[in-house]
Amino acid sequence: MKKTGLLLLLCWAIAIQAQEATPLTNHPSPAGTVATNANFPKEQFTTPTYADLYCAGFVRQHPLANVNYVAGGLETPNTTHFATGELVYLAGKGYEAGQRYTIVRELRDPNRYELFDGQFALEKAMGQAYDELGIVQIVDTRSKSAIAHIDFSCAPILPGDIAVPYVEKTTIPSHQPVRFDRFVPASGKLSGRIAMARDFDSELGTGMKVYFNLGAKQGVKPGDYFRVVRSYEADLHNPVDSLSFAASTADDTQAHPAQIEQSMLSSSNGPRIHVADLPRRAVGEVVVLSTTDTTSTAMIVFAMEDIHLGDGVEIDPQQ
Repeated sequence: MKKTGLLLLLCWAIAIQAQEATPLTNHPSPAGTVATNANFPKEQFTTPTYADLYCAGFVRQHPLANVNYVAGGLETPNTTHFATGELVYLAGKGYEAGQRYTIVRELRDPNRYELFDGQFALEKAMGQAYDELGIVQIVDTRSKSAIAHIDFSCAPILPGDIAVPYVEKTTIPSHQPVRFDRFVPASGKLSGRIAMARDFDSELGTGMKVYFNLGAKQGVKPGDYFRVVRSYEADLHNPVDSLSFAASTADDTQAHPAQIEQSMLSSSNGPRIHVADLPRRAVGEVVVLSTTDTTSTAMIVFAMEDIHLGDGVEIDPQQ
């Protein structure tokens, strides 16, 4: 019985190895490639949900006027955090019973540290970041403060958070699996860079939200897919990842060990490996959830490894 189990396990392992080494017959290989499961793995897309669409946040060049805002709630001042099903009071003008508003928060990053060269300048050019906290409906306007019911909340709503008119968002349809080209060369088409992420996260995975410096003025629209790409030169500028470039890659038996170098100049007698010559690699895929004129909010729908702030994005021709 044990021998039968081991034989089945061995057959399964051989089948998996054969599958990984076999060219993909259902994927047309670009010129100069042999498509296998290693360099063209299957890309399974995650479909954005209602919460993904309405809790993603955004970045806009011109700050919102904070004339309409949350003034408190039913249990003020004993309660300062409000969520789905509760009543809140809204200060400001123009409210009408039945209207819906999105509650947003103007953000600041309390941990000011530049994660890639030029991050602060890129963020400043993109504008002000906002978080989306929930959707409320006006139920009473007879008092000086309007009374609103929280129909849906993404996170606790606080006094001072801004109320803006609700706008329905475009639903993102599900996407069929495709083959992910891990080493696709630059296409020369629309490209940008990830500058920020929701909650000021820096290492990101599937389901997380990012903001990059392309928007409606560049022709970007909800539902567009972008490939996330990274060069090894980007790793070279990362204070942690760059440490590996200084480590030895040699074995004691090598007569002429290779040397990884940052420039073309070298005193090594062995093979010279120039970082700039290593292929650019694709690390994931994002779908655009919403846009402003110059920025996009996107969700990571597929990731081969951690996605970082500073990674490039390029319109995906397969979308």
